[in-house]
Amino acid sequence: MLIARDHWRAGILCLFMLVALTLGRSPPANSVNERSNMSYIKVTVDKLLKGYDIRLRPDFGGPPVDVVMSIDISSIDMVSEVNMDYTITMYFQQSWRDKRLSYTGIPLNLTLDNRVADQLWVPDTYFINDKKSFVHGVTVKNRMIRLHPDGTVLYGLRITTTAACMMDLRRYPLDEQNCTLEIESYGYTTDDIEFYWQGGSSVTGVDNIELPQFSIIDYKTLSKKAVFATGSYPRLSLSFKLKRNIGYFILQTYMPSTLITILSWVSFWINYDASAARVALGITTVLTMTTINTHLRETLPKIPYVKAIDIYLMGCFVFVFLALLEYAFVNYIFFGRGPHLRKKVAEKAAKINNEKSNKVQVDVHVSIPLTNLDLRLSGAEMLGALGDPRNTMFSYDSASIQYRKPLTSRDLYGRPTASLERPMARKKSHLRRRAAQLKSICQEWMSLHQYDNT
Repeated sequence: MLIARDHWRAGILCLFMLVALTLGRSPPANSVNERSNMSYIKVTVDKLLKGYDIRLRPDFGGPPVDVVMSIDISSIDMVSEVNMDYTITMYFQQSWRDKRLSYTGIPLNLTLDNRVADQLWVPDTYFINDKKSFVHGVTVKNRMIRLHPDGTVLYGLRITTTAACMMDLRRYPLDEQNCTLEIESYGYTTDDIEFYWQGGSSVTGVDNIELPQFSIIDYKTLSKKAVFATGSYPRLSLSFKLKRNIGYFILQTYMPSTLITILSWVSFWINYDASAARVALGITTVLTMTTINTHLRETLPKIPYVKAIDIYLMGCFVFVFLALLEYAFVNYIFFGRGPHLRKKVAEKAAKINNEKSNKVQVDVHVSIPLTNLDLRLSGAEMLGALGDPRNTMFSYDSASIQYRKPLTSRDLYGRPTASLERPMARKKSHLRRRAAQLKSICQEWMSLHQYDNT
């Protein structure tokens, strides 16, 4: 009895050992499933690519292929006014349906290696206004291929492109610009392919973009057809509306030019004889405005029209230049030829006045008989005037009557006498009046003589 019981225990122990060994050697059910799935997926991909012709578009000879596009903007790196372009980095995604790539048995989307894209048909999409573009390749080429069971293909690229953007700078720096990104099929016409924006979320990432000089105030998408001599091609357009930020120009251009202009007006309060200070201040302000204008022209293209900032800077330059000319004008008035000319004119006028006051000359060139001329001078006046031959001299002949300037009264020793100056001044004034009367009488007799001759 005890022996049978021992044999039963030993048999149970051996059974447990066998079960343990069996479980340790057999693979798990999940591993078996994973291996079988990998094999099935490999077979499925090989089957899809086997006999696939990338030279033919999907549904060749049938309806056009609908390609839906979307853009996720990563950054706008630069907007250049000199080159009239902008640089944008984006995730560009295209999706279309290719029935040749549909599969069953795997309820999953297949994300394949980027090198598979070289074995599949993809749209011949290009950017019309592109100057320079490249697909990022670190650490591998940034491409994505994803297959759906119904044959839908999702093709994604990470692209950096520099696109042309023609700008109107007439209101610079208070301007707004529209920069577009135009996408078109290079070879397929609308009979073979159609482009559409993905509804609702065709463009994303715009709200997260920050630019140093611009703000994106709006963007819009547009679908249209471009007609050329070779046919009609589908085209998609993405347009950004950019508004320039004025803060940079206030600090770098407007404030310095305004302060320089005000500084040039300081010369109006400097004394006009401080030539060194006024000239140095005027030339410094003019050169500073020239430097600001030169620096601004270097950051802009050589455009034929006048910009708003050009008008402002030219106005500041004119004010600064006129302030320098104002000192030149003041210096000419006070120290130049002007005062010398005025002095000469004043001296000449004084000389003429002195000659008129000190000399009276009457010359009448006409033959008038002295017997017929009534001078009506009293004998005492004539004797007083002719008493001293040194004081007054009259010369008479048949042709002229002349009065000469009276000499200065002197004593017997040739010295001027103060006592005789006052009566002589009275005589001189009296003689001037008589000479004027004599001149008028002579003119009357001359007119009568001419009348008689006629």
